[in-house]
Amino acid sequence: MPKSGWELLLAGAPWFQDDGKFPIAAYSEFIPPPRLGIKPYSKKASPEPMSQDPHGWQVTEYEEAFEFRPGFQHLAGQWVKALEHLGSGRPAHGIARGKLTDNPYWPTELSERAGAIPHEHYVVFLPLAFSRTQDDKGRLRWTLFGGSEQGPGKAFWKGFFTAPGREVPEDQGPGFIRRLLSTVYREPAEKLVDLRQVGFRILDQGDNLPFSFWREGPLPAWTRSLLWNSREPIRSIRYLLTFRPFSQLPESIGKAYLAGDLHLLPFPGSLVFWGAKPYLQMQKEMPFAVQIPLLHMAARSENPHGLRVPQSGWLHEPKPGKPEPGDHHGPVRNTYKRSHRWARVLRDEDEIALIQREDKLLHVLFSTIPDDLGLYGKPMARNVQIWTQDCERLLDGPNARPEEIKQAARLMEQGGLFGYRFQFPAMRVGCHQLYWHRPLVAFMSRQTNQPTVLPTAPAGWLTGYDGKNPDLSRPIELWPRLLRREPYVASLHLFEHAPDHRPHQTSRNVRRLLDSRFLTGGKPVPQSLARQLLHVPKHETLDAWLDCLPDKARDPDLARLLVEKLREGLTSNGRSQAGRRRPAKSLTYDQTARREFEVDYWRTIATLAEGKYLNKNNADCVRDSITQKHLCHHHRDLEMLGDYLLNYYRQVIKSHRMSNKALAGELPFRWDTDFDFSWSGGWLNNQEGHTHERNIIVVIPGRNRRRAVIMADHYDTAYMEDHYEKAPGGKGPRLAASGADDNHSATTALMLGAPIFLELSRKGKLACDIWLVHLTGEEFPADCLGARHLSQRLVEGNLKVTLENGRLHDLSKVRIQGLYVLDMVAHNNDHDLDVFQMAPGAGPESFWLAYQSHLATETWNANVVAWNRQPSRRGKGRSKRSPDGSKVPEVAQHPFLHGEVRLPYDPRSTLYNTDGQIFSDAGVPAVLFMENYDITRTGYHDSHDTMENIDLDYGSAVAAIAIESVARAAIEKPGF
Repeated sequence: MPKSGWELLLAGAPWFQDDGKFPIAAYSEFIPPPRLGIKPYSKKASPEPMSQDPHGWQVTEYEEAFEFRPGFQHLAGQWVKALEHLGSGRPAHGIARGKLTDNPYWPTELSERAGAIPHEHYVVFLPLAFSRTQDDKGRLRWTLFGGSEQGPGKAFWKGFFTAPGREVPEDQGPGFIRRLLSTVYREPAEKLVDLRQVGFRILDQGDNLPFSFWREGPLPAWTRSLLWNSREPIRSIRYLLTFRPFSQLPESIGKAYLAGDLHLLPFPGSLVFWGAKPYLQMQKEMPFAVQIPLLHMAARSENPHGLRVPQSGWLHEPKPGKPEPGDHHGPVRNTYKRSHRWARVLRDEDEIALIQREDKLLHVLFSTIPDDLGLYGKPMARNVQIWTQDCERLLDGPNARPEEIKQAARLMEQGGLFGYRFQFPAMRVGCHQLYWHRPLVAFMSRQTNQPTVLPTAPAGWLTGYDGKNPDLSRPIELWPRLLRREPYVASLHLFEHAPDHRPHQTSRNVRRLLDSRFLTGGKPVPQSLARQLLHVPKHETLDAWLDCLPDKARDPDLARLLVEKLREGLTSNGRSQAGRRRPAKSLTYDQTARREFEVDYWRTIATLAEGKYLNKNNADCVRDSITQKHLCHHHRDLEMLGDYLLNYYRQVIKSHRMSNKALAGELPFRWDTDFDFSWSGGWLNNQEGHTHERNIIVVIPGRNRRRAVIMADHYDTAYMEDHYEKAPGGKGPRLAASGADDNHSATTALMLGAPIFLELSRKGKLACDIWLVHLTGEEFPADCLGARHLSQRLVEGNLKVTLENGRLHDLSKVRIQGLYVLDMVAHNNDHDLDVFQMAPGAGPESFWLAYQSHLATETWNANVVAWNRQPSRRGKGRSKRSPDGSKVPEVAQHPFLHGEVRLPYDPRSTLYNTDGQIFSDAGVPAVLFMENYDITRTGYHDSHDTMENIDLDYGSAVAAIAIESVARAAIEKPGF
């Protein structure tokens, strides 16, 4: 039997294990596609493609409820009204004259009657192309790409199949038609028993198609008795379902429609997007160009409570002798609101609605002028497609070479009118890009005079194409499986109107508990771990929260059944015995829960933050006059800081008599970009060969040298907003922050962890290697530079470390079983004390790492009371901050900490804002250790990121828990 579905998608794996096969650009310059099914570094599919359902693509209840339902209503509100304007002869937003010229779906005989078709209900069956994309907040979003490139009718008819040649139950098709006629035209139920008797017929698409692959294919069996027969009298037909262009309809059909004697389904004007000649022509150069005309009708939307809609339209760059836009092309959208991962917004907020500033689009796409970029902007040309006024391709950003980008910029700067759409790459399974072609069925209600979406419409089907050379005529086919799992559905229904502090908070809490069973491989989840998944007040117990659920629900009895189901998935025992009052004995706390560790932690941070290392951003030193004027010295200090770290580790290795076993070296590489950032001294020195970038790596051996656990940080610092931005009084220089918290608090944790791990290694306790990795270039403008380089090397299988003598040590055969990224771990949130986050990446492996961190936290907390009874701490209060780095804060009690496990879709997870996102996207199991990030505080990316904002008791405790977590992960066998 020939391969199909998932077999074809997964054929050839692994796909990226060779030099240059998996380049990763800065996300600020090119947001990559989300990779699903099998991640590049993974060895197995997750979720595994079902052998019993090789053509299925699962869509969760939450995707349907939180994205598609509100998203469809939002789109219908724009589009049905615009189509009503078209049908009534008024200007229709997004449907410019150029789309209607010589359009077979809007011929003269139809356009001349615009406004004179009073019986039209503007029913639409719009086949939309969706895919999941990733945004700069790490959210995977169902995103509108436009109209289906497979033509106007195929998605509708494919929706009555579940696999090639396999139809849905026979009653589903007629059932949908009955609901449609009843809802829109108020046909009584008794009449609809016999659809043929009520006058419903179907007419095929015909053979005169612009592309042969647009053919609808075999229609489902239930349509046979309803197919139109040209010999039957036209007066017997009241409703005709057809996707045939109006100009190609039988003359009698067209006349009956214009006379008001016949309803055409869908409204014939709703199909004009597949008859726009300029885009059909452009399809030869850009295979998905047919998606664009419909996309123009939609306004940009980044609202997380709906569908993502990228901006599209026409850009007019006025210059002498260049034409004005006129009404032939449109809509004209000349500005753009930038967003970025450092923005101080919550992940469940609509950032675009909050942004006031709009930048000139040409600058957004191409400019590298420092004032245009600000602190966090980058040219976005790689994420856009552009064409000329004559619909000739100018730039296909996702696939463009640097010289093509430069050429496009030069042409556009000369002025004129240019079409564009922002193009965030569609989801990938291996080397294939996937699209879901889903019909939006809606109409203009005569009762409310508002667009109304008809639910339970056919769900369409998915197509997969080769990512580099898509052949639209030979797609890999899958069909959506809209999940209806009872407890998940109940969580959405019961708490839809719960008085939550954040949107859908109760439903999301229930989801976390339900999902955790999948993440543990179906095994019961320890109650203590389950509690830390929830977003509830710190003092509230898991049992108390579960007991209160019926009181919040619209149906308390059903909620009690849901609570029973949730409790069935929990255990207080299990292998880990996480529910005990005293968890397993610590591996490392005898060395970290000590005053000596706290003092070393403070002094090391102070040395790194307030010593001689000043210019610690990879772009240093910026060459503009205002920055040069404010610099204390005019060279980059990352080189010296890296040397300091290497010397430190080599001394520690020597002191532990591990010189012939452990090693410290660097992973050097050049900073390459598609754009010219010669205003940056660091970037320019890379291009001219005066310096290079490097990650610092320490390898501590375990018994199995083919596996490793990584503990990582970043050792660069950000530019200070209060020195640069005018609003807080800045003058414009780009000056690197001291970085006490961001991120020397984490760098210090690695440094102090080294002797502990070396001792465990020397005693033979480590089951696998531990790597300590100081990543370079996390901050802007480098943007996760070191993480991208290391991820690429891991995926491609070509990682080699350069040792002190210049010799290369091959690490390419080592498999990374987990990675802990530490970023900002020493500032205790004044508004929510003693909380930190353990944010896992995608998949069960990452969740297991977070579980080890949870157990480490439990162990810490179980010992706090005994530790605080010791004479040196008895009766002490909380630690107080010290603005003077030379003065170590006085002894305080060890804090009891709340380590919250924040899953990737948790709005409070900040994995996206760190190097951890890069590793997780590549498929490396990862967990972020971070403080309870406060987006409103001073001390983040400003001049106050100094010792004045370090909480010694809190930071040293979080560092100790991170060290314990790494040790556990390197000793325990992975898996629940």
